[in-house]
Formats: sequence, structure tokens, C-alpha cells
Amino acid sequence: MKKILNPVIKRWGEPNGYKEILAISIPLIVSTGSWSLQTFIDRMFLSWYSTESIAAAMPAGMLSFALLSFFLGTAGYVSTFVAQYKGAGYPQKIGPSLWQGIYLAIIGGVAVFLLIPVVPLLFNLANHDPAVQKLEVTYFTILCYGAFPAILANVLAGFKSGLGNTWPIMWVNLASTSFNIIFTYPLVFGKFGFPELGIAGAAITTTLTPVVSVVLYIILIFNKKNNDKYKVISGFRFDKKLFLRLIRFGIPSGIQFFLDISAFTLFSLFLGSLGKEVLAASNISFTINSITFMPMIGLGMAISILVGQNQGRETPSASKRCVWNGFHLSFTYMTSIAILLFVIPDFFISPFMASTDPSSGATIMILCRVLLKFVAIYTLFDSFNLLFASALKGAGDTKYVMISNLVLSFLVFVLPSYLVIFYFHKGIYSAWAVATTYICLLGLNFLFRFLGGKWKKMRVIEEHCIEEFNDK
Repeated sequence: MKKILNPVIKRWGEPNGYKEILAISIPLIVSTGSWSLQTFIDRMFLSWYSTESIAAAMPAGMLSFALLSFFLGTAGYVSTFVAQYKGAGYPQKIGPSLWQGIYLAIIGGVAVFLLIPVVPLLFNLANHDPAVQKLEVTYFTILCYGAFPAILANVLAGFKSGLGNTWPIMWVNLASTSFNIIFTYPLVFGKFGFPELGIAGAAITTTLTPVVSVVLYIILIFNKKNNDKYKVISGFRFDKKLFLRLIRFGIPSGIQFFLDISAFTLFSLFLGSLGKEVLAASNISFTINSITFMPMIGLGMAISILVGQNQGRETPSASKRCVWNGFHLSFTYMTSIAILLFVIPDFFISPFMASTDPSSGATIMILCRVLLKFVAIYTLFDSFNLLFASALKGAGDTKYVMISNLVLSFLVFVLPSYLVIFYFHKGIYSAWAVATTYICLLGLNFLFRFLGGKWKKMRVIEEHCIEEFNDK
């Protein structure tokens, strides 16, 4: 027993060990978990409202998020700059980095807003049920109005997370999620004096939620103490060199995020052609997947932060130790989830079935039970994807992560799933087998890239910052 416990105890207390990782990641896990809870409750209410609503929410929500994801990934990369500047002992560059991210958020918000009249045309190409298609357009259009506050909230959270100060992020997310939960039910069903808006009500609360986060972050960040140390107010000027540096490393991260979300959005649109029960079952299964997996996104964020700080300190060996410790935690959790999905799938599915039409509910339940087995299989490899990709991005290896997603998402996921559904007419299970293969290969790809070690020499901050840190 001692042979088993001693290595665990050692890894618990060492620098970048389990304890330090959990101290940073637990607030982020709660934060991403609160976002999952918000998504779960929104989708649960919509599944109670109508089969058409839950069928429309996933593809429209994913399409909106896909457009948003590029700017979220690019502007949100501010957190890596903050982490590496902190690690290198260069706090006066942190505030200006934050402001370059804010300028990107403004650009992203305007760009998404201008796409509102154009992108709904994609729903016509998806050949969904006319009733579902009408709701998709409504849901998507309203969500686009929340693009700027959503990107801005992500940038402001990046300031806190890059410093390793993650507890405020948790409280902000819990507050905004509480707002969403309180107002979604009455706006969907028309309770407590509110109008019955159905799927539009869920979209309105989702759009207003990041506004709550932005207000709270402004109060927490832009104060004299932070300005004296990090120049969060006085560093507001546009810095061309720093902005272009953020673009250089952030855009590949944004494209990678966009490609990942877009691939699953197209997959969801493809599945819609198989009928609303198939689409609803897939949406429920993806929602369950996101709920169980979202906490690991918090862990991945913590790993990226610690890797960034270690790279700024010129200690890649500490980064490597940190990543493997994080992987131990992630793989243990995801293995437990995979077992539960296999053994008690109805526990996860039942909340979505409360008010489902009995004529379609039985079909949806049967489909979900099988689909959750696919989720259980690929979720183990998704922990590879999350941890090792987060580590690579924390070091600055964003271009490789982007290219990997570009090649694999098209050649292994989007094209094969299109052929399986529309050319070979193989149906939902074959399509989900393609998705499972893609996630497994992507995870293994990032594992091998990490083992190759090229990331150890990478940095996103200026060389003179590293040199000055070494001189100290």
C-alpha cells in the first residue's frame, strides 16, 4: 500500500503537483460546471416545451457559438500572455495585454453582429423540418446580439486566470448563471407575469448572462490597486506590436476553437436530415457529454495557466511535470464518468424526458442509450485532447494545434460523416462512430506532439522579457 500511496503523496505536495493544480482549477471547474448547468437547464426547459425547440436549440446554438468561437479563442489568448508575463516578472505588460484583448472583443462583436442577415441561410441548406428551421433562425439571431459581451467577459476572465487568481472567476460565473436560471423558466413558459416566449426566451437570457459577468469583472479589475501594479487603466492605449503579437499567437488558437466547434455544428446539421427524433437524441447526448466534460475544461485552463507561467520562468521541466499530474486527475475523472454512462445511462437521460411527447419520447430514449455508449468511449480520449492541447497552447504551440484540427476535422470527421449520412445512407450510429474515431485520433495526435517536446523552447512574450528575467 505504501508503494502506491507514497508517489501520490509526493505528487500532491510538490510544486505543480495535484494540490497546486486543484487550487487553481477547482474555481475554474465550478465556473465551467456552472456554464454546463446553465446549458443543461436551458435545454431541459426547451425539451419540456416542445420537441421542435430542443431539436432547434443545439444546431442554432452551436452555429452561433462557432461564429463566436474564433473571437473567443483569439481574444481569450490574453490569458497566456498574462501568465507568461507574470512568470517572467514583467507585470507592467499585463494591463496593456488586457486592453489589446478588449480591442479584439470589440472587433469580434461587430463582426458577428454583421453576419446576422447572412448566416441563417445555412439553415435552409440543412434541410431540417420547417418548424424546427423557423425556431433555429429565431434562436440564432437573438444569440448574436450577445457576441460582444460574451467575448469581453472571456477576455476579462483571462486577466484573472492568467494571474492564477481563479476564485473571482468562479463567483462571477455563479452569479451570472444564477441570473440565467432564475429568468429562463418564466420567459420560456410565460410564468410570474412574464410573456411566454418559448425558445426566444431562452435565447434572451443566454444573451444577457455575459452582460452580468462583464459588469462584475469591471468592478473587480479596474481599480487603483490593479492599475498601480499591472496598468489596467493607464495601459489602455493601442499597442501595435503587442496587438500583432496577440494576433500572431491568438489567431491560430481562435481558428482551432472555431474548427472544433464548426465541425460539430456541421455534424449536428447533417444529423438533422435524419429526422427530429434523431436530432433531439443527438442534442440530448451532446448536452450530457458537455455537462460531464465541462469540469475538465476548467482543469485544462489551469494546466495552460501553469504551463504559461513556467515557460515565462524558463522552467519547461516544471511544465512537463504539471501536465502529467493534470492528466492523472483528468483521466481518473473521465474513466469514472465513462463507467457511469455505460452502467446507468437513464440517470443522465431522464431529466430530458419529463415532458417529452410520448410518441417520440420512447424513440429518443432508445437512441440516447446507444449514443451515450459512444460518448463513454470517446470521452477517455477527449481527456488526451483537452490536457495536451491546453499544454501546447500554454507554451505557444498554437499553429500546430490549429493545423491538426484543420486536417483531422475535415478528413476524419466532416467529410466522412457527410458521406455516411448522405451518400451511403448508413444512419445515426455509423455517423456517431465517425465522430468517435475523430475524437480518439485527435487526442492521440496531441499526446504525441507533447511527447515530441518542441513546445519546451516556445514562448509568446518578447525575448528581452525572458533575458531580463534570467539576469535577475
